[in-house]
Amino acid sequence: MLSALQHHQRHFGHLLGISYFHPQVLGGSSGLFGGHVSQPLPPHLQQQRRNLSLHEYMSINLLKEEGISVPAGMVASSSDEAYAVAKQIGSKDLVVKAQVLAGGRGKGTFEGGLKGGVRIVYSPEEARDISSQMIGRKLYTKQTGEAGRICNQVFICERRYPRREYYFAIAMERSYQGPVLIGSSQGGVNIEDVAAENPDAIVKEPIDIVEGIKKEQAVKVAQKMGFPPALVNEAAENMIKLYNLFIKYDASMVEINPMVEDSSGIVMCMDAKINFDPNAAYRQKRVFDMRDWSQEDPRDRQAATADLNYIGLDGTIGCLVNGAGLAMATMDIIKLHGGTPANFLDVGGGATAHQVTEAFKLITSDRKVQAILVNIFGGIMRCDVIAQGIIMAVRDLDLKIPIVVRLQGTRVDDAKALIAASPLKILACDDLDEAAKMVVKLSEIVSLAKEAQVDITFQLPI
Repeated sequence: MLSALQHHQRHFGHLLGISYFHPQVLGGSSGLFGGHVSQPLPPHLQQQRRNLSLHEYMSINLLKEEGISVPAGMVASSSDEAYAVAKQIGSKDLVVKAQVLAGGRGKGTFEGGLKGGVRIVYSPEEARDISSQMIGRKLYTKQTGEAGRICNQVFICERRYPRREYYFAIAMERSYQGPVLIGSSQGGVNIEDVAAENPDAIVKEPIDIVEGIKKEQAVKVAQKMGFPPALVNEAAENMIKLYNLFIKYDASMVEINPMVEDSSGIVMCMDAKINFDPNAAYRQKRVFDMRDWSQEDPRDRQAATADLNYIGLDGTIGCLVNGAGLAMATMDIIKLHGGTPANFLDVGGGATAHQVTEAFKLITSDRKVQAILVNIFGGIMRCDVIAQGIIMAVRDLDLKIPIVVRLQGTRVDDAKALIAASPLKILACDDLDEAAKMVVKLSEIVSLAKEAQVDITFQLPI
């Protein structure tokens, strides 16, 4: 049986300073780089990825600012605005693209029955009609699952006619110890399938992050991708501009699918997906302010506001831990004893009592949670501060579910005294193994009581 750590190590890697790739770049178990890569996460966990991802129209605008060739287009937030935008663009061949942060938009289905989140239209009137069936409705794709994602805007752009389609991306790759250019002559399709079926069709060119990209490197990639000789330099120039954008905005991935040779004989980037390093938020304020929280779990926003590392999972036992490694080990031991963690929550080494209260709010906002395990090792973190936060949270939130607390380290005796003096029903346990066994049993009792529609209360022994 796989441990919780094995299941979640890629997902929480960024919390430990480990870089992992977007599944769209990596593909299957072998990835694009030929090294060993674990299987992509299931869709419900992919959705909860905390890395910043921008809407297509925002990414296209960033490309345009860097002088990269992109189709003319504008965003609209209503069907009437879509009509006005379509008239302003002035072309009768237009594409209406739902702005939803999920892959597989083209094959998705909207509430109301409209098929496809990317539609070709031939007049401003048709743009208005299609937009009215997209805006304000959820789009369901393979990546969104049953939850769907709300579409609040559409991107309307001119339709271009490509002669050839290519795939191009830049990503940070551990095996190359830096950025790598990735290209393929097979664009406009799922690159995972290309990597799995024909690995030789993938071109890789590592870049020395200190020296930066060299013109000859970009030219070599463009040639290997199969650009006609007359367009190799133009393709290389776009690649260099994309690399400069990648560095400028602290991106972890820039993906262009497809990069095309247009019917008019120019190289264009028809679509763009950019992921950003979450650790660079402090110096990329403009980009991070573009985040669309309507596309994410509301708890993620709450966690970000409280400066907590939180990711919701599918289990019944809430976890509050300090330190990402200890949090994963805690999930492991819960799994070992037959329980299932409901979340990953790392309060960090400098949490305040207020943050602990916010952490409890997050955990208990998940109705599946039947019990909570608090596992704190007080190194930098003081156990008495955590204890104050726990007592405050239990009192203020009027929590009814059992809470097992395991504290060790700095000021642990003060913390135990605070919990013992509190009239609240908080179960203390020094041994982590015993604490995990206890919380699993308690969650089972609560679950059985709910199934039988019986109300239960927990009394501590005198």
